[in-house]
Amino acid sequence: MDGRPIGMFDSGFGGLTVARAVIDLLPAEHLVYVGDTGRYPYGSKPQHDVAAYARQIAHHLIDTHDVKVIVVACNTAASAVDLAAELPIPVLGVIEPGARALVQATRSGQVGVIGTVGTIGSGSYQRAVADEVERVAGDRATGGGSADPDIDLVCAACPGFVEFVERGVVTGDEITVLAERLLAPVREAKVDTLLLGCTHYPYLARVIGDVMGSDVVLVSSADETAFALRSLLTDAGIARDPADGTGTHTFCSSGDVDWFRALGRRLLGPELVEARPVTFEGP
Repeated sequence: MDGRPIGMFDSGFGGLTVARAVIDLLPAEHLVYVGDTGRYPYGSKPQHDVAAYARQIAHHLIDTHDVKVIVVACNTAASAVDLAAELPIPVLGVIEPGARALVQATRSGQVGVIGTVGTIGSGSYQRAVADEVERVAGDRATGGGSADPDIDLVCAACPGFVEFVERGVVTGDEITVLAERLLAPVREAKVDTLLLGCTHYPYLARVIGDVMGSDVVLVSSADETAFALRSLLTDAGIARDPADGTGTHTFCSSGDVDWFRALGRRLLGPELVEARPVTFEGP
């Protein structure tokens, strides 16, 4: 058993969807969440800058909070740098769990992924889906697995979605018109399953669902990431003992902490009581 906290970070509020899933699934675990709202959004920034931000935050979580594992709850950051290859503790991203759920959920094999410009441009989901298809095909070849490995993937960048969420605007005509324009490629591809490849996008699920239609299944990687985290903690023997009680939840922001606390509480729930300031060097 390991009583140290889980570290988690995102460019702002999107990762709170993952935090919510982790808090619900692993109530005994301590959690430290960093929202880098002083430098959001990540999606339109150069990947080398995003990689630098991710490294800064990861080392802060290790050095200041002594975390036992880091969850990169940001698709753009997970696409920009492989922190698992650099850090002395386990690192879990949101891309592979999301790709796995996407392949498992489709009925027709026509699937889509939407994300930030940085995430889609990196090719991370294209590679992750291809890897998952190969894995499933291998399972079928040996008599296991049930998913169809014949997958046709279409990806679309959705600039502007994150900014709406960060302003607390998740419904209305303005965001609906934008969604209709940005989602046109995946609608035309007649996908039956759409992965929300940014942790901000579940907050826009109602709008996205209305535009895509009721026959399209929306997949969020938040729950899948929480399940993957539970498996990681169990397999590594570093889960916190449930007998020690409910875990604590610490939230930090590199921007306006009052704004982070107010909007974050609306998005996450009552666990976000306060936000602490944190400062990082660089643009």
